[in-house]
Amino acid sequence: MPTNTLTDTRCRTAKASDKPQKLFDGHGLHLYVTPAGGKFWRMAYRLDGKPKTISLGEYPLVGLADARVKRDGHRATLAAGDDPMVVKRVSRGTLTLQQAAEQYWDGRQDVTDKYRAEALSGIKMHLGALLAWPVGSIKRDDLLTELMAMNKVGLFSYVRKVRMWVSQVFEWAVELGHCAINPAALIRPEKAFGKAETESFASLPLPEVGEFLARVALEGDLQSVRANLMLAYTWARTGELRKMRFDKIDTDLWRVEKKVMKKRRAHLVPLSRQALVLVTEQRSRTRGEFVWPGRSLDTVMSENSILYLIHRCGYKDRMTGHGWRTIASTWANESGFSPDAIEKQLAHQPDDETRAVYNMAEYLPERRRMMQAWADWLDLQHANAVSQQG
Repeated sequence: MPTNTLTDTRCRTAKASDKPQKLFDGHGLHLYVTPAGGKFWRMAYRLDGKPKTISLGEYPLVGLADARVKRDGHRATLAAGDDPMVVKRVSRGTLTLQQAAEQYWDGRQDVTDKYRAEALSGIKMHLGALLAWPVGSIKRDDLLTELMAMNKVGLFSYVRKVRMWVSQVFEWAVELGHCAINPAALIRPEKAFGKAETESFASLPLPEVGEFLARVALEGDLQSVRANLMLAYTWARTGELRKMRFDKIDTDLWRVEKKVMKKRRAHLVPLSRQALVLVTEQRSRTRGEFVWPGRSLDTVMSENSILYLIHRCGYKDRMTGHGWRTIASTWANESGFSPDAIEKQLAHQPDDETRAVYNMAEYLPERRRMMQAWADWLDLQHANAVSQQG
C-alpha cells in the first residue's frame, strides 16, 4: 500500500462537500473532511480483527508531518500488542470542561468576537459546577441537572442556546479523543425544556371579518388598503409581504426567498385570482422591483403602514396585520382542510425534525384549492357587509 501520499497543499486546499471525505496518506492515516469544513486527522486500524479509529488531532493545529509521527507511534504500539486508544487515554491526562470550552471557542474564527464571547460566557456562567470536571467524565444527567436550573427560573430560550454551545464543545472533544460521547446530544430540548408563553397578535372573530373589510375599503385607493388585502389573501407575515418582488411571482405562485422568511426556509405561496388582480394593479402603479414600494422605488413600504391603517379604521388593539394568519387558520380548520396543508401554508416548522425536511411544493394542490376558497369567502363576507350597511 502506498504511504505518505498526501501533501500539505492538498490538505490545505481540500474543500468541504455534501458528504464527508477521507484523504488517505497510508497505513490507515487519513484526513477526515466534514461537510461543515472541519479537518481532522484519523488513523484506522484493526485489533483482534475488529476495525477501530483513533483521532490524532485537528488540522492545521496538527500538521501533516506531526500526524505521520503520531501514526508511526501508534503502529509501534500495535506491534507491541497494545491498543493505541487505551494507551492514549492513560497518557493524555484530563482536560476539564472549562479548558475544552476555551480551546474550542477560541479556535472558532468563523464567528464574530461578540458571538464567541457570548457562547463562552454562557457556558461559564451557567455550567460553573461542571467546569472543573474532566470533560470525559460528564454524563447526560450531570449536564441536564445544571441546565434544568436555568429552565426552572424561566430561561427557556437561553437554556437552549447554552445546551447548543456546550454541545459543540463536546463534539470537538469527542473528535479529538477527550471523551467518548457528547452528553448534550442526548438531551432533547423540545422535551426537556419549557417554552415561554407567547403573546398572540390581536385578531377578529370570523363573523366580524366582513365588516372590517368594508370599513377598510372606505379609506380609498391607498397602497396600504391593497397591501392589507394581499396580506389576507396570502397568509404571509408583514415582513415577508413588504419585501415581495415582481420577479418572484411565477404565474400563480409567489416564490418567497429563504432570506426573507422567519425560519430562513424558502416558501411557496399559491396566489388566488383575487391576489393576482392585486399584483397586476401594482405592476401598473410602480416600475420598481418591489410590489409594495416605499417613498422611493428601491425601498419597501413602512413596516407600520398596515398597522396605522387598522388603527385609523378604529380597530386598534382588536386587529393587526399578523392577525390575518390567525383568522385564516381558524377558517381553514373549521372548513375541514388538512392540518398539514394549513401548517404548510403558514410556513410553520413541524416539531418533528424528520417532517421539517420537506419539499416546498408539498400539499400544493390542496393549498391552491384552500387559498382560492378562502379568497372567495373573504369577498363574500365583504359583499354581505356592504349590502347590510346599504
